[in-house]
Amino acid sequence: MSHVKPTYVRYTEGLEVKQANEDATIDAIVESMLRVNTKVFDKHRHATRDAHAKSHGVLKGHIDVYDKLPEPLRQGVFASPATYPVVLRLSTAPGDLHSDRIAAPRGMAIKLLGVQGTQLLPGREAARTQDLLLVNHPVIAFGHAAAYLKTQKLLEQHADDPEAVRRILAAVAHGGSKALHLLGIENPVIDTLGAPNNHILGETFYSMAAIRYGDYVAKVCAAPLSDNVRALTGQPLRDDAGDSELRDLVVDFFRTQGAEYELRVQLCTDIEKMPIEDASIRWDENDSPYLPVAKLTLPAQEAFSPARRVFADDVLSFNPWQGVAAHQPLGSIMRARIRAYETSSRFRHEMNAQPRIEIDDLAQVPD
Repeated sequence: MSHVKPTYVRYTEGLEVKQANEDATIDAIVESMLRVNTKVFDKHRHATRDAHAKSHGVLKGHIDVYDKLPEPLRQGVFASPATYPVVLRLSTAPGDLHSDRIAAPRGMAIKLLGVQGTQLLPGREAARTQDLLLVNHPVIAFGHAAAYLKTQKLLEQHADDPEAVRRILAAVAHGGSKALHLLGIENPVIDTLGAPNNHILGETFYSMAAIRYGDYVAKVCAAPLSDNVRALTGQPLRDDAGDSELRDLVVDFFRTQGAEYELRVQLCTDIEKMPIEDASIRWDENDSPYLPVAKLTLPAQEAFSPARRVFADDVLSFNPWQGVAAHQPLGSIMRARIRAYETSSRFRHEMNAQPRIEIDDLAQVPD
């Protein structure tokens, strides 16, 4: 049986198409986020991230790039076999601290250290890091800047109502036309149950939006690899789970054992079927499956010590634009993030009187 070798879309600057009024839209997004940031700060007298405010675990480990990858996969930080130290943060999507009993998108942010290549962020030219920001859903319902603004305004409108925020985020996590339709309703009653509330360590986490992948274009995911985390996939939280159940599960797990995940890449084969500018459209894995490029190893450790929690929440930053030019984020949702993340990080560090640093050694992460 013969197989047709796929043709992968080559990266060019012309692949991105700026939206009408995009700069003004992004200005409005950032202004709304800052208002919500300020409201959350006034509530807690402590600044949090404008998204993924709640940490569940902070882990140190390493990524090993596989040998003998085919040419399209040998790109950027994955161009040749290498081992990168990493620091990883597990989180939940809202920009406030809600109970873990509330189903919401979960995140995995990974920072690779010691990478080579031209850095994207101005003022960070000396950095040697590559951040990967992943969420346990393959698409984002507000897949472009204009839809992002509608969602952000809705979240701001209901910032004082955690139940409404939960329902909005549940709809967004579900994706699809229902969530988008709800964004057009002025005072929505969102009755979706959202995504299942499962053990965070069994989840697969996705970049959702596209990134440059050296000479190509791709999306990235991190999937459970070792048997112990694969066994947790789809395992629901207990009915009597506490407000910090996910933290407790992560801490208990890593106190006695380690975990392995696999980094996989989905290369774009058709710019029409796999658009860059709309991250709400899922790229069909039948057209281009996720292919393995590296293994993430997290040894047993104390995953949420007081010193590590403070360092991760107040000092450490993750940004999809913190990285090398070979992995530039793509699409309007990513173009919005460059300013959103910068503004949020500056506010958080200034209000908490903490330095803004980009680490270069795992020894800087407390035990």
